[in-house]
Amino acid sequence: MSAVPEGTRGEGPATAAIPPAAASSGVVEAIHIAAAAGEPVRAVDEVRAIAGVGLDGDRYAAGLGHYEDERVSRDLTLIEAEAIDQLTREQRIELAPGETRRNITTRGIGLNDLVGRRFLVGEVLCEGTRLCEPCLYLSELTGKPLLRALVHRGGLRADILRGGVIRRRDLLRSADEA
Repeated sequence: MSAVPEGTRGEGPATAAIPPAAASSGVVEAIHIAAAAGEPVRAVDEVRAIAGVGLDGDRYAAGLGHYEDERVSRDLTLIEAEAIDQLTREQRIELAPGETRRNITTRGIGLNDLVGRRFLVGEVLCEGTRLCEPCLYLSELTGKPLLRALVHRGGLRADILRGGVIRRRDLLRSADEA
């Protein structure tokens, strides 16, 4: 299965009918992939996650991403929708969906707490490896001052340990609670 473009399953926006999340769980609000470094991201409803590789159709899975350090995990990147909302409120920096260039936008769970922990995104088992701090490359691509604004809230990098399909509205939770 490859990525399914957003809206092709006959569903409304990702935020419609999202169930309330418990403190230790969240939901996948959006999924974005890009074919190569610097190319626009595209929203999809679902995507195949490949263990040890990344997301089918994404630049890092294909080895076509922007690398400053080859040792950094790039299987999956996630960011909290709440961090994006806070950026708009506090810094007056507005980001379009996917403009953070993170693969998964979540709502309802603190991603920083998942560093060094295993968690599930739907059926996909992942392990948080480190924070996904903003970089100069992201600021240059967006033309927005994101370096300071997203420090310690730029998201999470994760390894995919067991593949499967990730869908919008999937539950994201600690593997300890599964």
